[in-house]
Amino acid sequence: MSNASTVGVFDRGHRLTTAGLLMLVTFIAFESMAVATAMPTVVRELDGLAWYAWPFTAFLVAQVVGMVLGGDVSDRRGARVALLWGVGFFALGLVASGAAADMTLFIAGRAVQGLGGGLIAVSLYVVAGQAYAPELRPQLFGAFSAAWVFPALFGPLIAGAITTHTSWRWVFLGILPLVAVGLVLVLPSIARLAVPDGTARPAVSRRWWAVLAGVGIGALQYAGQRLDLVALAVAVVGVVALAAGLRPLLPRGTITARRGLPTVVASRGLLAGSFFGIDTLLPLTLTEVHGFSATAAGIPLTTGAIGWSLASTLSARRPDVSRVRLLQIGFVLLAIGLAGTAFAALPSTGGWTAYVSWAVAGLGMGLGMPSVGVLLLDQSPEHRRGADSASLQISDVVGSALCVGFGGVLVAAAATGVLSLTTALLVAIAVFSGLALLGSLVAGRAAAPSAERVRATTLATS
Repeated sequence: MSNASTVGVFDRGHRLTTAGLLMLVTFIAFESMAVATAMPTVVRELDGLAWYAWPFTAFLVAQVVGMVLGGDVSDRRGARVALLWGVGFFALGLVASGAAADMTLFIAGRAVQGLGGGLIAVSLYVVAGQAYAPELRPQLFGAFSAAWVFPALFGPLIAGAITTHTSWRWVFLGILPLVAVGLVLVLPSIARLAVPDGTARPAVSRRWWAVLAGVGIGALQYAGQRLDLVALAVAVVGVVALAAGLRPLLPRGTITARRGLPTVVASRGLLAGSFFGIDTLLPLTLTEVHGFSATAAGIPLTTGAIGWSLASTLSARRPDVSRVRLLQIGFVLLAIGLAGTAFAALPSTGGWTAYVSWAVAGLGMGLGMPSVGVLLLDQSPEHRRGADSASLQISDVVGSALCVGFGGVLVAAAATGVLSLTTALLVAIAVFSGLALLGSLVAGRAAAPSAERVRATTLATS
């Protein structure tokens, strides 16, 4: 290998692969950011206001299934096949959503997108593990995080302009050729990656557990939309289904933060859940409590994206620094940023504090998220890299879904007069800040255990 000064993720041997992967990440991120902007127009034109939340829920549920399927396919047939399937399903979902004549077809299209998105998310990690040396992975995951910045900054604005001046359908259909370009760039290099020997058995049972976990997420999302006895019964069913489905999908010891890979996977869920739980509530806070315009209320999200990108870039330039230490620092900064949003929830303040606090939270995510990805690849044996990458992504989705759902329950309680909106927001901030602090306490256990423990953990999770 050439010296470190000439080797990087954009050197001659990696530049096309890196460019293709980043394009796929960027355009999938753009679609994720843009769909929320287009959704009010979608439900109005398709007469589906009562089904407003279900396109999001369908995407999340199918994404969990896609992640498990992606890990299985990657381990048995290679990352190339998983990525092709993922892009194919994602593209098919874009067409179905963009051409939908009614809300049922639109929701179905979103589910197909979620299936493809789950396949792509896992295959990206597997490609990173195979195509990039360990010393390059911090740079790559820093670039992945940075690839979300442009969509976060301009996605809603572009989607709003497209929806206003053309049609919401082009928010979906317009991404198709761009996703194709990303696939064309990355295909030549991933075709050269090692292909599994085919001896791995298909994990059919894991797919059904993923479906059960997805049903649990959907049930909890539905229960969060209503405040009655039916909601309580649905929530109980959702918790049971989610717990039963997740048990075989996550490394043993994830819930108790067992040292090594289980803590890495648990940390991803804590990061995503605590951050996105408040991220979805912050614009509501500023518009309802302080009367901000939609544009002004979105500025903190932009500062958070900038902080995330800055921290990711800085961590990528220091591969010599312990990723465990960066993860710990990331959790602390995230907890500080989350707690700081409490000032924005108080009517007596001007709300401007959110511009600063969310930038701090973004710094925490920019240190934590790439570190988790590096730690996963360092500790995951090659024959389980697909399954372990799927576990990481599932932890992310489940953590986000549960925390966003919990925030939605509090807001619904405020809407019915059970709580004031300020009280609901402060409760959410306290809970999610506590989750970030918990993450800072357990993050030290993300370091790889001793050789004896590694073998025991591998046997326990295989």
